[in-house]
Amino acid sequence: MAQVLVRNLPDETVASLKEQAKRHRRSLQAELRLILEAAAQPRNADWREALERLDRLFAGRAFHDSTGLIRADRERH
Repeated sequence: MAQVLVRNLPDETVASLKEQAKRHRRSLQAELRLILEAAAQPRNADWREALERLDRLFAGRAFHDSTGLIRADRERH
């Protein structure tokens, strides 16, 4: 596996990351690894896939406009 060295991080940043790691009961190295792995994940593909799943789930279904029902309910109160 590759190694990465990040230089010149502000002390406040390192302190914040250490506190975050402590809250998650991880070492600083493990916390940084998870942060970097999450940041490297392709986000657009995730959204596209989720939207395609929703399209398939609701395909062929008809949805009615509920504006009138909401207005009527509000008027009763």
